[in-house]
Amino acid sequence: MAADNTNFQVPSVPKFDGDYEHWSLLMKTLLRSKEYWVVIDPGYDEPREGVELTAAQQAQLDSMRLKDLKAQNYLFQSIDKQIVKTMSHKETAKKIWDAMKNKYQGNIRVKKAQLQRLRREFETLEMKDDESVTEYFSRVMIVANEMRNFGEEMSDVKVVEKILRSLTEIFNFVV
Repeated sequence: MAADNTNFQVPSVPKFDGDYEHWSLLMKTLLRSKEYWVVIDPGYDEPREGVELTAAQQAQLDSMRLKDLKAQNYLFQSIDKQIVKTMSHKETAKKIWDAMKNKYQGNIRVKKAQLQRLRREFETLEMKDDESVTEYFSRVMIVANEMRNFGEEMSDVKVVEKILRSLTEIFNFVV
């Protein structure tokens, strides 16, 4: 009898989109659920060359190396190929994680760039012809809340004015 895999779902790997805080939270949860986080925090050390290991120590080291490779696989799946190219020389998952953290977390320049991107997205938002007001309102609120998360002072009045300005022509009588 064939196994029924209809209810089996492979968890998706979160994609890095520039928002390090969100990505790291999702990746940390995924790696913990797979029991691979231990290779990132606290990490593991390779023994010095010439050091003799007991069978138990060798088995533990082999287990950590395998977990590290699996964690690296998840990390490489989550970042685009341009970033992978800059991380490919990192030997361990911990070094990849630390490099991502150093490059993207809390960097004032990165936050400013993200905020600029969000401002541009907010200003160019337009309601689509086949979109309901509720759907459009949700899209605007997502961008506005992201801007607030990056420190933008965004009043509710500004959001409402944006929505009213960018509704489709069939709503002109409402505006």
